[in-house]
Amino acid sequence: MQQGNQSAVKEFVLLGLSQAREVQLLLFILFLVFYSLVLPANVLIILTIRSDPHLGAPMYFFLANLAFLDICYCSVTPPKMLADFFSRHKTISYKGCMAQLFFLHFLGGAEISLLISMAIDRYVAICRPLNYSNVMSKPTCSVMVVGSWCVGFMHSIIQVILIVPLPFCGPNKVDSFFCDITQIVKLACTDTYTVELFMFVNSGISILICFILLLVSYGILLVKVRTGLSQGKSKAASTCITHIIMVVIMFGPAIYIYCRPFMEFPFDKVMAVLHTVVFPLMNPMIYTLRNREIKQAMWRLLSKCRPRKISSVVVLQQVFHQMLSVFLWENTPSKP
Repeated sequence: MQQGNQSAVKEFVLLGLSQAREVQLLLFILFLVFYSLVLPANVLIILTIRSDPHLGAPMYFFLANLAFLDICYCSVTPPKMLADFFSRHKTISYKGCMAQLFFLHFLGGAEISLLISMAIDRYVAICRPLNYSNVMSKPTCSVMVVGSWCVGFMHSIIQVILIVPLPFCGPNKVDSFFCDITQIVKLACTDTYTVELFMFVNSGISILICFILLLVSYGILLVKVRTGLSQGKSKAASTCITHIIMVVIMFGPAIYIYCRPFMEFPFDKVMAVLHTVVFPLMNPMIYTLRNREIKQAMWRLLSKCRPRKISSVVVLQQVFHQMLSVFLWENTPSKP
């Protein structure tokens, strides 16, 4: 089979969401607002959790890592999409397309694995409360986070290994605003049935199984909390409901995209927008609006940020330090 780097196609043409100039301008403004909210919201979550000693529970450690993943995930497709709104020739190189595909599935797989880790954390907290501190120790949580990144990498590298050897010798128009396996495989100049089957198992079936397991586990936990006698059952139930909402929002578009044949369907672009642009924005909104501890910690953090003459370099250094320390789980509050 002809190798991908020997392919006659050196770049792909992205058809985008619309060809109408007025619609493109409207979408640019809309998505720019979304993108402008995602980064500050997730950075604020990380800074809040890292700087407040009251948010030292494993759940908040996982939430900080989830926010970091969202920042990375929202840096894969939206920047290119926003730039293409003002470009007449919306193209992406072959290598750029493969890189976009790799990081999209790498970060998406890591986020799904992290959600599973968060479900395990809630199970131990509700069903094994006396052993919670021993089971969900700092080393264990760190291993689970690193394991999530490793699972995402393995999932993504399998996709790349399957798609790179495919020959692309003619058609190069991608009816979307980014590169994904469902679009690229259809352009290959060979029979891709076997490749599509492997990708369907690696993406579609895996996502569907994780989705069902998470819903069932949270459903069982919610029933157990509702029928329990614990004084903190209201808070635990609220946390479970929050996680269920997040799971449905994240997995819904992914199931629509990957749990079906690689063919064009009516709402493909809508679901792609929800999957790559909208749902990462929902993470900080849902978790912060439904979590009183985080909202109170944010108010305390913002109240300390009084106008004073601080070098921008110092501010960037503090933010960079907090971002790097997400994986270390050191709940030492930052000095003002």
